[in-house]
Amino acid sequence: MKKRNILTLILLFATLTLAAQNNYSPCYTNNMSKGNTAFSQGKYSEARTYYVNAKQCAGGNPTAAQQKINACDAKIKAQKEAAEAKRRAEQEAAEERQRMEEEARRKAEQEAAEAKRKAEIQALAKTYTVNGVSFTMKYVEGGTFTMGCTSEQGGDCEDDETPIHSITLSDFLIGETEVTQALWEAVMGTTVREQRDKANPFYPMQGEGASYPMYYVSWNEAVEFCNKLNEKLRNQLPSGCRFALPTEAQWEYAARGGNKSQHYKYAGSNTLGNVAWYEGNSSSTTHPVKGKQANELGLYDMSGNVYEWCSDWKGNYNSSTQTNPQGPSSGSDRVLRGGSWGNYAKYCRVSSRGSSDPDNRIVIIIIGFRLSLVP
Repeated sequence: MKKRNILTLILLFATLTLAAQNNYSPCYTNNMSKGNTAFSQGKYSEARTYYVNAKQCAGGNPTAAQQKINACDAKIKAQKEAAEAKRRAEQEAAEERQRMEEEARRKAEQEAAEAKRKAEIQALAKTYTVNGVSFTMKYVEGGTFTMGCTSEQGGDCEDDETPIHSITLSDFLIGETEVTQALWEAVMGTTVREQRDKANPFYPMQGEGASYPMYYVSWNEAVEFCNKLNEKLRNQLPSGCRFALPTEAQWEYAARGGNKSQHYKYAGSNTLGNVAWYEGNSSSTTHPVKGKQANELGLYDMSGNVYEWCSDWKGNYNSSTQTNPQGPSSGSDRVLRGGSWGNYAKYCRVSSRGSSDPDNRIVIIIIGFRLSLVP
């Protein structure tokens, strides 16, 4: 009985509600109907206008209309937020495309500039002639290498070859051979014997001839030679390009074979006699350049024959990574590299370091030099 009464009440409420709805004014029902149609089509601004009109109609249900208005506002807000998010995403995408295009343009320009510069440097790798004497400069592509007492040096390393450290070098050029006596005379106007006499006329001669390496040369005189050579060949060199002594890092990188390195103990071989005149095979004298095998870069006598001056002051190594290092800013001795005809094998290794007073007049019987060309 109670269940039947409850059902009766529900039916009566529904009937009254429907009747009430059916009794809403045409103004209200028409605007609500049009609003519902627009809302279902996603036209929320249009629907909102109808719902606002319906709310203002007499004989309507303003609460229901307001609920519809609120629903439209929520949809409109969501649409605006979605549109704003889309706009931001499109703007960010456009900015990213612009950034990538700009980066690609800069990279292309940089690569083109680097390629042009590399080509210009490579073009300098040629044979030069001064006062009838020719010499050849070899191109060395830049790269990164480990400088100092690396594993192939075995147990021969000295304390000044540590710690090992990473060096990055730009492209440069270096002499195919040590400066010969013929080239020295063509630039400086003096002979090796006259150089000897300046040091001490009682010092012995250790090989004479156009193709022998120059010796009896102090560091200061080697720098003077470079300056005079630059003056004589200034019309053959680009602006800012000059001959100089190689830095110690350039020298070791070139001796090791640069990017073509086979990681030999000596400059071009693990068998010193193949690439060098040294204490064990020189008969206590210098020998004409190019008498032994070249290293990986086509450079001769970087081990043995005569020591070679470098531009750097002698200093201690540190473990920091360096790019195009120039050595200490001051010191007492300048760096010597490569060993000589009078040295044991351990001093002819690619990492072995020597040094001497830049105005040395005592042991320069075993010291010469090699040119670098700095673009």
